[in-house]
Amino acid sequence: MEAQLIPGERRTAHQMVRDSLRGAILDGTLPAGSRLVQADIAARLRVSTTPVREALRDLASEGLIRLDAHRGAVVRETSLTEVREIYLIRRLLEPEAVRLAAAEMSPEVLSALERLHADLEDVRDPGRWVALSREFHRLLNSAAGLDRLAEILNHLDDNAAAYATVTADAGHREQGNRYRQRLLEACRDGDGESAAKLVTEHLQQTLTMMERSVPHPRLNT
Repeated sequence: MEAQLIPGERRTAHQMVRDSLRGAILDGTLPAGSRLVQADIAARLRVSTTPVREALRDLASEGLIRLDAHRGAVVRETSLTEVREIYLIRRLLEPEAVRLAAAEMSPEVLSALERLHADLEDVRDPGRWVALSREFHRLLNSAAGLDRLAEILNHLDDNAAAYATVTADAGHREQGNRYRQRLLEACRDGDGESAAKLVTEHLQQTLTMMERSVPHPRLNT
């Protein structure tokens, strides 16, 4: 359970704990149903319990954990119904964000997306692939300059990312990389309509693969 620090970045103890826990939840190190004991976390990260308590409140507000009166903080489980709802909302919002981003993309953002795509093609670890994929789409979703929309999409992505490893086998990774290559081509051409269509199709395909993975402990009906 370790969060990487960006060079030059200074974080409070609260931010460090929050980022460490969030990363561990999203990459599956802390699976659904895991109890988060404040004293244990504080000892492991060498902080007091105060920043741990603050971080747990943040993660609860993000929907990644739930605060149970009897069990304390627990990594939140999801249902297939919830996953379907998340992807329904994403299909309504994300294509529009990408359509606008592709039409107005700066060379700097495009270069950053191309570097991330190259890394995605090289990586073999499923957890690392999921993390890079999330980074790619966060950057793309924010490229339109609509901060509120990007924040909503990031929140939805966080709630779904803990279950993305369900579809992170080699075949899906290869399919995802081909999708991102086509998406980059649309962005280079400034073709927002094609980019939006690709996003819609990809989200539906990903949901279908998740549905086929049931029964799975992270996707309980």
